[in-house]
Amino acid sequence: MLMMVSLIRRSRRGFLIRFGQYAGLFALCLTLAVSCRGGGGSQTVADLGTGDRVSIGTTLSAGSLDPADAYETFPGILLYNLGDRLYTYTPGTTDLVPQLATALPTISADGLTYSIPLRDDVTLHDGTPFDAEVMAFSLKRFIENGGRPADLLSSKVEEVSAASPTELVIQLKAPVASFTSLLTFSGLTPISPQEYEIGPGNFKPSVFIGSGPYKLSEYSSSVIRLDANEDYWGEKPANDGIDIQIFTSAANLYNSFVSGSLDVAYQTLDPDQISKLEADAASNNWTVIEAGATVVDYLALNQKIAPFDNLNARKAVAAMMDRPLIVSRAFKDQADPLYSLIPASFSEVYEPVFKASYGDGNYDEAKKYLTAAGFSESKPMAFEIWYPSSSTPRSIAAQTIKQSIEQKLPGLVTVTVNTAESATLWGNVADGVYPSVLSNWYADYFDPENFVQPFLSCETGSEATLCESGESQSGGSFYYSDKANELIAQQNAESDPAKRNEIFKQLQELMAEDVPYIPLWQTKDYVFTTANVSAVAIQPNQQLLMWQIEK
Repeated sequence: MLMMVSLIRRSRRGFLIRFGQYAGLFALCLTLAVSCRGGGGSQTVADLGTGDRVSIGTTLSAGSLDPADAYETFPGILLYNLGDRLYTYTPGTTDLVPQLATALPTISADGLTYSIPLRDDVTLHDGTPFDAEVMAFSLKRFIENGGRPADLLSSKVEEVSAASPTELVIQLKAPVASFTSLLTFSGLTPISPQEYEIGPGNFKPSVFIGSGPYKLSEYSSSVIRLDANEDYWGEKPANDGIDIQIFTSAANLYNSFVSGSLDVAYQTLDPDQISKLEADAASNNWTVIEAGATVVDYLALNQKIAPFDNLNARKAVAAMMDRPLIVSRAFKDQADPLYSLIPASFSEVYEPVFKASYGDGNYDEAKKYLTAAGFSESKPMAFEIWYPSSSTPRSIAAQTIKQSIEQKLPGLVTVTVNTAESATLWGNVADGVYPSVLSNWYADYFDPENFVQPFLSCETGSEATLCESGESQSGGSFYYSDKANELIAQQNAESDPAKRNEIFKQLQELMAEDVPYIPLWQTKDYVFTTANVSAVAIQPNQQLLMWQIEK
């Protein structure tokens, strides 16, 4: 995930895309030395990472640490290390295992009731014993306080209760096949009823009192410190604590790492800085950790307005996209072409449907679709691309798209590239202001459903009126399909993995047929470490397990 600052997930109600991605001075300094960026120094706090404490540098902002309101990248990582969840993944795998639960849930025959047995040997940071009442309180607060991620549960959960001190019962509104995976979301962690309250908008952004391997000891806009929890019930941290410095620019992060002031540099650096660190790694005894990410970048096409109210116009744009060219120019190949909104990391499900249907830079096919849509040199198609002004790689991607199309289809298509400040842009998307927007999606939990339902489902609308209220409306495509809604409901009710995968295949094929979105690229994730530390790894669910890091 390249050069991202203050990343905010797109909520499942409203279009709160993680914004500010790729902010920096990359475009201004492309031809200059890497160290010139921002003109800043190392911006290092001297006492970070002393002894057996690990120092980590990032440009991501902290945001809120309240589990009921935190919906950014970095707070999610912090909560994953400060707290526990009912279920988690075996490190290095996607194998779902109990954490605060003692077994996978018992699910009723109708798929609506989840009975979850709980551990009885867990104590929260303030000494409160963990039990089903504590967990029920935490989940109810997540729903009722109405924070940004609240809809993850409120749209699905009817009731949460404690059947006994060691048994939690969750009643769903409708079957959700991915619900156990959803329970791994970083914000679904127990918190102390002694320190938190239930009430709309009642949040505590700068504290955390939970049950995890670290306790929060310092929280500010520039430094965050996590101390090892000596009383932790599970695997004790391999270090004495984590000291995190938040940098104001990628330049400062880069310079601090190369000067030896940091043990770990993680999110985010510009593509050329990453290339430079990779080239210099061996001579400096640095370790470069590269991992595939589940972040998908795509073009959302607004079917409410011209020209994308015409299916052939949408297909024409799909055929025009040259993903390898975009990846090469905008990301120095630190990303991969993507041909479905389900990431390639879901190997049993991923179908490269857009490659099969449209290819890359298939301009002859695009001409056929343009003709069918009624466009010609005397009546060219006007293609507007919008993106957040802070996003440098998306700027390069948009310009690459513009140049390649206008070079290959002169007179047939005119491409206009526009920007808006992030909050303004995403605020206008759900109102249908823009014909197309370069967007990205960070999944809330590791399941293919989370890459389909947020894009193709719609609660209110019709194929004639399009989506009036629901996920595709908030996502800016306004797509409505009875078939898509039916398939999404079917996969939620399907317990057989093979049959569920077949439904996902149908949904991907439907997306290629109707073209409400065009998948473009999938970014890679990078961590750089010095010889001082080991056991650093990016997990398949994109988490960084800080308690495993040894120094």
